[in-house]
Amino acid sequence: MFIIEEELAKLPKTPGVYMHKDSLGEVIYVGKAINLRNRVRSYFRKTSQADPKVRAMVPNIAEFEYITCATEMEALVLECNLIKKYMPKYNILLKDGKSYPYIEVTVNEEYPRVFSTRNFVRDGNKFFGPFTDGGAVRDMMRMIDEMYPLKKCRQQEFRPGVRPCLNYFIGKCRGICIGEADHEEYLKMTSEIIDVLSGRDASVVKSLTAKMNEAAENLEYEDAARYRDYIRSIENLSRTQRASMVRDRDVDVLIPVVTQKSSVVAQYKVRDGRLSGREITYIRSEFSGSDSMTAGEVLGSFIKQYYPLQSILPREILLPMHIEDEALLEEFLDTINSSNAEERSDTAHRTKILVPERGEKKAIVNMASEDSVVLSKSLDERAEREQEKKETLRNELSAIIEYASEISGQPPMLIPEDDDREYRIEAYDISNFNGLDTVGAMVVYEGRKPVRSDYRKFKVRTAEGDDYGSLREVIYRRLKRARNGDPGFSTYPDMMFIDGGLGQVHAVKAVVDAFRIAIPVVGLAKDDAHRTRAIVFEDGREIELKGNRLLFSYCGNIQEEVHRFAITYMSGVKGKKMIRSVLEDIPGIGPKRRAALLRHFGSIDAIRKASHEELMQADGMNATAADSIIEFFRQEEITEK
Repeated sequence: MFIIEEELAKLPKTPGVYMHKDSLGEVIYVGKAINLRNRVRSYFRKTSQADPKVRAMVPNIAEFEYITCATEMEALVLECNLIKKYMPKYNILLKDGKSYPYIEVTVNEEYPRVFSTRNFVRDGNKFFGPFTDGGAVRDMMRMIDEMYPLKKCRQQEFRPGVRPCLNYFIGKCRGICIGEADHEEYLKMTSEIIDVLSGRDASVVKSLTAKMNEAAENLEYEDAARYRDYIRSIENLSRTQRASMVRDRDVDVLIPVVTQKSSVVAQYKVRDGRLSGREITYIRSEFSGSDSMTAGEVLGSFIKQYYPLQSILPREILLPMHIEDEALLEEFLDTINSSNAEERSDTAHRTKILVPERGEKKAIVNMASEDSVVLSKSLDERAEREQEKKETLRNELSAIIEYASEISGQPPMLIPEDDDREYRIEAYDISNFNGLDTVGAMVVYEGRKPVRSDYRKFKVRTAEGDDYGSLREVIYRRLKRARNGDPGFSTYPDMMFIDGGLGQVHAVKAVVDAFRIAIPVVGLAKDDAHRTRAIVFEDGREIELKGNRLLFSYCGNIQEEVHRFAITYMSGVKGKKMIRSVLEDIPGIGPKRRAALLRHFGSIDAIRKASHEELMQADGMNATAADSIIEFFRQEEITEK
């Protein structure tokens, strides 16, 4: 069990990022701290001064997790990335998608420009950052502007006789537009700027220091202060943020953590140059957690089993140690890249396995290794807590299944205590638009995890506008396909959750009983705020969920997921119907031409705006059909007016 008081005492006094989780393990808040111990402890101090958000959040915190960082700046960048990844419930003010500034050097241009931007695009230009100190970026850009007379405008080509802008006359541009700039000298300046931004700044700092000292000796204190500020700007930006390695490739950092009870791989993903968090994969083996299983074997097993399942592989995999068959594994990854690229009609890239010895890659491996040391201390405890949470949920579901079966006069089908299986739950919801386009949705959970490959959708055929009738139809079709041997429906659930109350439960139970299948059926009732309130049984008995945090979160998540799935499907059906109905009203446009038009133009709006010549370019079109389309939309526009 995760005992918060005990875990608070184990927190390190280092910078890092913490994640508060609810009873189902969902991240509900992400924050950063200079001192993890002090910051996380502050949430659990009883004080009337805490803001309302904290008072509302703390009762929902069942456990917390943290990632250590070397500096507060690293923690800040990682916090931003984790918030964007998890979109936690209580980080409302941080969901604005704000990004950090970069410095871009347009090396793709004949005369490159240097400017700050918040848009990171992989277009072949060089990006440096992201930087959390916007003031330092502005100071650096000011220094570059004063020291290097580079082009400021976006213009690539200039007409003869063009008049240069003000920057030329005040000495801040060499006059590319009028052909006065020396291209070789210009590229040399650009190269020097790239060196400074890359951290190779010793010669520039030395030159600025000499100028600062000379200005101070000549009592030119304003100039000396300006050079001092330039040096500080370079120093601020040259502190390599290991949480922000902006280069032209994605990277995975794999750290093996082998303890007495478990073996895991901690995977640190760097995407778009930014550390986007840590994922933990448990390694199952007869020797897992024992001295017989080496860290190298754990890494090799992970690479061979994890990456074949991925559609896009990183450019580099960084390891803290060399492993057996590295070259062979690289060839293996190349075959995966080639296969994936062929499916996407794309160009394959290589994935290199590296053990860095110096530089920023070594720095991020070191950071990941330091964090994994902290992780290893709590790994076995976390595994025990997960097992306890799993068993607690299974016991709760067993009690529900037992009571629901007792009402129906059927023996309960419970999982034995020595069996490690999870209960399989199917949840159903009906959705429609003003009584039309009625659809049904089925989602599947095994324990706390959704099984998305088993989700199913139903377009209601016989009971449109009738919720009870629609439910009966959906359940009937689901069970009939299972009885007919359809492999997509062959696995029966241990229990059915129905979105609704007693009426919905009775409607579904009638169908289940008609098939003579012993599947318990319960309803999920909502309160006035549309939150899951209670579990409803066939005899009208209800279990209020607010007093049971685990069941409340579990049932609420399932109900929200099936509702989302149903709404998404209904919206798609409605949209297709609208598109189809518009095109079907046009004389001379049959099914083949409708399909060809949508393939060619992509939307009704694009077809409406197309000219006669553009319509003729779609497959199967002729002049008569094109005229018919143009006339139809012209008449529609007149009618609307």
